[in-house]
Amino acid sequence: MPELPEVETIRRELDREVGGRKIKAVEVTNNRSIRRHTNKKQFTSRLEGVKIKNVQRKGKYLIVNLDSGDILVIHLGMSGQLLRHATKDPVDKHNHVTISFTQGPQIRFVDPRTFGEMFVTTPDELNATVEELAHLGMDPVDQPVSWVVFGRLLHSHQLKLKTFLMDQSIIAGIGNIYSDEILWHAGLRYDRISNDLSSQEIRRLYRSVVETLHEAIKHGGSTLSDQQYVNLSGKAGGYQQFHEVYDRDKLACRRCRAVVTKAKFQSRTTFYCEECQI
Repeated sequence: MPELPEVETIRRELDREVGGRKIKAVEVTNNRSIRRHTNKKQFTSRLEGVKIKNVQRKGKYLIVNLDSGDILVIHLGMSGQLLRHATKDPVDKHNHVTISFTQGPQIRFVDPRTFGEMFVTTPDELNATVEELAHLGMDPVDQPVSWVVFGRLLHSHQLKLKTFLMDQSIIAGIGNIYSDEILWHAGLRYDRISNDLSSQEIRRLYRSVVETLHEAIKHGGSTLSDQQYVNLSGKAGGYQQFHEVYDRDKLACRRCRAVVTKAKFQSRTTFYCEECQI
C-alpha cells in the first residue's frame, strides 16, 4: 500500500495538474470503486460542472477541494493508481473511474484489486465517514512537531518502536517500508520500547522520521517489484534504489557490513541490521 511519500508525490502532481480546472464529465465503470455511494449518479452529479480548487492530503488519503464546498476523497488502497491520459489513449481493463475536464487530459483511476475508493462528501462529514481520519496523529511532513513534543509522544506510550511508528493515531502515513528505513537510519531495533529511549535516541529517531520521508518524497516514493505504485505519468518512483534494509535480507548492511536480517513482526516482514541497530 502506498505510504506517505508516495501519496504526497501524487498529491503534488495532481494539485499542479488539476488545480483550477473544471470537471466536464465523470464515467464510472465499476461501482466498487465508489462503494460509499448508492449509485453512480449520486457520485457523478456532485462532480460534473464543478471546479477543483486544490489537492491536499490527510495521512494516506487525498482530499480534492471543490468550489462547490464538497470534497472528493481518494484512497489508493493496495493497487490503486491515478494516471494522466489523453482522451484518445487506450483504456486499461482495470480503469474504474474517468474524470474528464473542459480542457486538458483526463485523470483515470486504475485499480486491479479494487481495495481503493473514491467518494464525495463535505469537510464536516469527512471524519464521520472515515473513522481513521478522525483519530489521525501528527503529520511529519505537513505539520512536524518539535523533537521535545515527539519525545513526549514516545514516552507516553509503551509500544515497540515499529508499532509506534505505524500507529496512524500517533503518526500519520508511515507503513512497513518506511518504518524499517527510519529505524535503520536511527540505529534502533524495531522491538525497542518507545518509553525506554534516551534523549539522544529520541533526537536520532525524530531526525530520521523527518529526513527519511522528505528524502523519499524527493525521489518520488518507492516502487517495489510488483510495480503497483507509479506517479501521475505512469513512472515508477526512485527511492527504492536508496533502501538501506527493506527487502535487502542477506545483503551487506551499508553502514557496518553485517548481513541484513528479516523477521516476522505482527504478521509483517521486518528488515533490520542485528549489528548496528540496537
